[in-house]
Parts: sequence; C-alpha cells; structure tokens
Amino acid sequence: MPETFRLHNFFRSSTSTRLRAALNLKGISYEYLGYALRKGETRTPEFLSLNPAGLVPVLERKDGPPLVQSLAIIEWLDETQPGPALLPRDPDGRARVRAISFMIGCEIHPLNNLRVLARLAEQFGADEAAQKEWFTHWVRTTFDPLEIMLASDERTGRFCHGDTPGMADCCLYAQIWNNRRFDVDSAAWPTIARIFAALDDLAAFRDAAPPLQPDAVPA
Repeated sequence: MPETFRLHNFFRSSTSTRLRAALNLKGISYEYLGYALRKGETRTPEFLSLNPAGLVPVLERKDGPPLVQSLAIIEWLDETQPGPALLPRDPDGRARVRAISFMIGCEIHPLNNLRVLARLAEQFGADEAAQKEWFTHWVRTTFDPLEIMLASDERTGRFCHGDTPGMADCCLYAQIWNNRRFDVDSAAWPTIARIFAALDDLAAFRDAAPPLQPDAVPA
C-alpha cells in the first residue's frame, strides 16, 4: 500500500519549493499544510514536536518519524520511492549534482533566508534596500561561478545534469523564484536562465511554484 505523506511547508519558502518539485517529479501525492512563518506558526508546540528547529519543510509519514531538511528528504525519496531518479547512479554524477545542490542550499540559502534577513533588520537596522543588497550580493557570489560550471561542463544538458531533471534542478528552480522576490535578474547567467525556462515548461516544476500554492498570498 502506498505510503501517505503530509507536507508541512510555506508557499514562498525555497526549501519547500524544491521539495514540492521533487515530490512532483516522483509522482508522489501529499496532503498540503501551509504555515505563515512571519506569524510564528512554526513555533507552536504542535509544530515543534515535528521539528524542534521550527523550520519547514517537514515531510510527515504514517509509518516512521517525520523527515526534515529538504536535501536530506530528497535523497531519502530517491532511495526509498519508485519513479524517476533524482540523482545519477554513477558516483561522479552524484557528486556533481550534490555539489550544485549544495552551492545553492548551503551557500546562498543560509545567508538569504527569512531568519537572517529579519536579524539584519533587528540587530543592524537594515532597511528593505539594504536587505536587497545583501540578498543580491550572496546570490551573485554563488551564481557567478555556478554559471561558469554549468556553461563549461559537457555534462550539462537541457537541465543541470543531462536531459533529465533532478535534485540540482529542484534547488535551482526554487532559488530563481526566491531571487524574483528581490528583483534579481537572471540575464547575467544565461545558462542558469535557460535551464530555469526549461524547468518551468514541466508541470512537476510549474505546479511547485510559489504563486500556485494553496497558502499563497500577494508579495
């Protein structure tokens, strides 16, 4: 009997977006539960019992403990669930896909997430313009070398690694949506922009986009 999943997430969260895309690629249905992060809805005792860190996404399942951390969940999905592979089977390919994913997930996201931007405002008085400058700086710091890596490697195909979308594409797609909130234009990175456009043509990614989620509200 197929496992039943409940996805605790936030429509605008890039980590949630990347996991929604991965679930869609695998053809996995789930119950959608949305949380308003700015209202502290992930700080309740009920949510903290799922993830003591108070962060989304959380993938809850009927049999087994809740799963946290989007990249760990994506790899778990690839190891346990049928459907298209999210990482290549060869070690070199897996290392490359992980490297691209970690550049976005471990270099850009931790510096640009809501908690960090809120702390900049609270502790250092950073207004919206200063937060945008901070956000854009860290995107460029990683996207500039990532563009070179993707453009110069023959293993890049229609997507980040070959012609089949996977974990790296989930991360890239989500980050571009996050960039749009701060008017970060992708024109400086033509390979990245091309891959995003190809991903946005796929229902699995398009259906994961922030504006299409049940809890979506205007920016």
